[in-house]
Amino acid sequence: MTRTVRIGEIEMGGGRPFVLIAGPCVIETESMALEVAREIKGICGKLSIPYIYKSSYDKANRTSVDSARGPGIEEGLAILRRVRDEVGVPVLSDVHTAGEVTTAATVLDVLQIPAFLCRQTDLLTAAARTGKPVNVKKGQFLAPEDVSGIVDKIQGTGNDSVIITERGASFGYHNLVVDFRSFVIMRSGLSAVKNGRTVALEPREHPAVVFDATHSVQLPGAAGMSTGGNREFIPYLALGAAAVGVDGIFMEVHPDPPQALCDATNQFYLRDLAGLLERLKAVDSLTKKWEGGAPN
Repeated sequence: MTRTVRIGEIEMGGGRPFVLIAGPCVIETESMALEVAREIKGICGKLSIPYIYKSSYDKANRTSVDSARGPGIEEGLAILRRVRDEVGVPVLSDVHTAGEVTTAATVLDVLQIPAFLCRQTDLLTAAARTGKPVNVKKGQFLAPEDVSGIVDKIQGTGNDSVIITERGASFGYHNLVVDFRSFVIMRSGLSAVKNGRTVALEPREHPAVVFDATHSVQLPGAAGMSTGGNREFIPYLALGAAAVGVDGIFMEVHPDPPQALCDATNQFYLRDLAGLLERLKAVDSLTKKWEGGAPN
């Protein structure tokens, strides 16, 4: 069973129902951020699903130098502060350098470490020392058991509020795959494959585990100067992750994905969110009920 992470009034992990982390990939306008946050909060309120708003004030890892990055830290944090205060939901965004962490932590309820920076020690420890929950995107180049070093770096500062998000593993050029064994390995440490042999991992209380359903369907660099994606597979992968019993579902959600400033091919339609969440809740409920009666 995973550790419980408290985010404001939300508790994630420990066998609880899943938490939704969702919002547009990048902050496009203040009005859109507020509108999307309010609509998703309303949907989640009706379904009794805990909700954290996600949107990036800066997307530093872009395919092209001309790709949209967002409004930047000053304007972006001001918008996220309005979302948090006016909509009444916790907010999450990426941090890319140790130098921006202290400023970001004055607004963000969760600090997110991008996948390609997941092993950057200075960034991880700076984020951890804020005392805020830290969500680390597992790098596309890591095996699930490799996250133990990431967790140790964060917990070594005295911060036990660690979340690990699976977002697929590189499988050849322009393709990602999701190994559903990784959720089990990361959250319970049952076993891992090393040198072709299955070995037991050291018993420990593992971090909360989240599935990123939208980045997992990316086709990195497949569109030439931008990332491609297969949006149609999002529901299937998300439902599969819910069946494994993940602690949270991460989704980039947009009112009109084809017109989005970034990740246009793999953001989920806001209009379809309620229907998918209903199905996810049903699967999550069955899985957590079954797990509640089984040994951990």
